[in-house]
Amino acid sequence: MFYNVTDVEPRGRYRVWLRFEDGLEGEVDLAPLAGKGVFETWLEPGAFERVYVDAEAGTIAWPGGIDLAPDRLYSDVAGVESEAG
Repeated sequence: MFYNVTDVEPRGRYRVWLRFEDGLEGEVDLAPLAGKGVFETWLEPGAFERVYVDAEAGTIAWPGGIDLAPDRLYSDVAGVESEAG
């Protein structure tokens, strides 16, 4: 199942607040990703805060083609394990 993100706000320490189209909202801690692989760019000052909603993909993204799976984000906000693990 796919869940579309409708709003995102960056929070401190690599956290984001999200709202999904079904009304679910909450924060996700993305700190474990910071500095790893494509997420290395988040270590640059101000880079993480450039997060935006990619309406076409239904998820959050950053310049340079970086995005995250919306179903995983939904599971993190809802506090349940996703089918993807």
